[in-house]
Amino acid sequence: MSTFKTLFKQTFIYGLATVLPRMLSFLLVRLHTDESVLKSVADYGDVSLIFSYFVLFNVILAYGMETAFFRFFNKEEDGIKVIGTSTISLIITSLIFFALALVFQDTIAKSIDIKVEYINLVIWILLLDALVIIPFAWLRANAKPMKYALIKILNVVINLGLNLFLLLWLKDLASQSSIFEPFYRPNFEINYIFIANLVASAVTLLLMLPFYFKIKYTFNTLLWKQMMRYAFPVLIAGVAFSINETFDRILLDKLLPENIAKTEIGMYSACYKLALFMTLFATAYRLGIEPFFFSHAKTQNPQKNYARILEYFVIFGSVILLTVVVFADILKVVFIGNEAYWKAMWIIPIILLANFCLGIYHNLSVWYKITDRTKFGAYISVFGALLTLALNFLLIPIMSYKGSALATLTAYASMMILSYYFGKKYYPIPYNLKKIGLYLLLSTVLSIVSFYQFRGVYSIGISMLIVFLGIIYFSEKNEIKQLLKK
Repeated sequence: MSTFKTLFKQTFIYGLATVLPRMLSFLLVRLHTDESVLKSVADYGDVSLIFSYFVLFNVILAYGMETAFFRFFNKEEDGIKVIGTSTISLIITSLIFFALALVFQDTIAKSIDIKVEYINLVIWILLLDALVIIPFAWLRANAKPMKYALIKILNVVINLGLNLFLLLWLKDLASQSSIFEPFYRPNFEINYIFIANLVASAVTLLLMLPFYFKIKYTFNTLLWKQMMRYAFPVLIAGVAFSINETFDRILLDKLLPENIAKTEIGMYSACYKLALFMTLFATAYRLGIEPFFFSHAKTQNPQKNYARILEYFVIFGSVILLTVVVFADILKVVFIGNEAYWKAMWIIPIILLANFCLGIYHNLSVWYKITDRTKFGAYISVFGALLTLALNFLLIPIMSYKGSALATLTAYASMMILSYYFGKKYYPIPYNLKKIGLYLLLSTVLSIVSFYQFRGVYSIGISMLIVFLGIIYFSEKNEIKQLLKK
């Protein structure tokens, strides 16, 4: 149980570092969807579309080196070589990207139909974010979650503060004082959003600079080749994941009529954010367990612990799924105050369940990371991406963003099933499928019935939630008591 105590402690801190910043950034949804800030739903669609490209290029610039760092840092006797090699690699590739992107920024802007002034800001943000990948991974690998958490939280506090200042207060200050007048430009709201992001990323890099001064810059070519062989399938998987996660916005822009595309993207993206509660939980859990998976791989019978970890994940995830669905209409008022966006609320249970399946997949993926079969992660992710693309091309012209939501769920559920199938073959883990399946099925059925049949009838929705919590308590009361004692 002490093993799980350490895991939950680190997961809580990493969760704080993930949940609190994203909860703060969640407030940006309320800000950006306010009609007094961004004048239309289509403007928010523009911002969402740009951030979709952000996700894709963040993955490309990391090219799996973070995961490779964890694997080789725990595997190699000389961790200094791993730190130096991975750091030098990322510095060089980031600077090459930066130079090429600046040279061809006009061409990029025309090819994806985004203003070049936005592209310029995005290029700088991508560079700064890439340069903190290994420093943050080093903090996680050395079990320094508090420092990790503080810097992550500060990043979003700065981002949020500047968004509020630039979008809400600067205009009034400029009209009242000549000091602020040079900083204000009318109809510059989208630029301000990315400027705030840029400043936050710059401060984060400044705080991580001591890492660059304390490490030894030793580059081992043989080690780098080994790390790249390990990282390449992770890169392919990451690109595929970015397609699953955000490419639907890009396809909505391409496949829907021009006069409605950005508006549909704006509504879809805003309501998609309500699934953030599941994403936050899954991300925090993954940040806690990924180092745990590698560090405990050589202990006696690690498979038993891996199985229990998935059970805990499914229990917590099931509760989050049903809770968010039951109170979705309250959450939309709190986080998306503009009624113009509410039309897309239909997607909420679908996207929540999709992200739940993705979280389960990440837990199941331990088998190919531990056994160095990361190519299977790439195969599965590519399959999911191809399925996402095919279903989006098929469904968007018929169902618009509803088709995108269904495509996301189908892809993540398929990846979850495939990972379990191959894991059972190459690295058997004694998962309690009966219990996991019961919680997953019951929470899914109750969520669908609550939302699509009794939406807004809180007496029924809350009763379903209480019954589900009761089932969990009576099934897990011994484990719950042990955890509370620890």
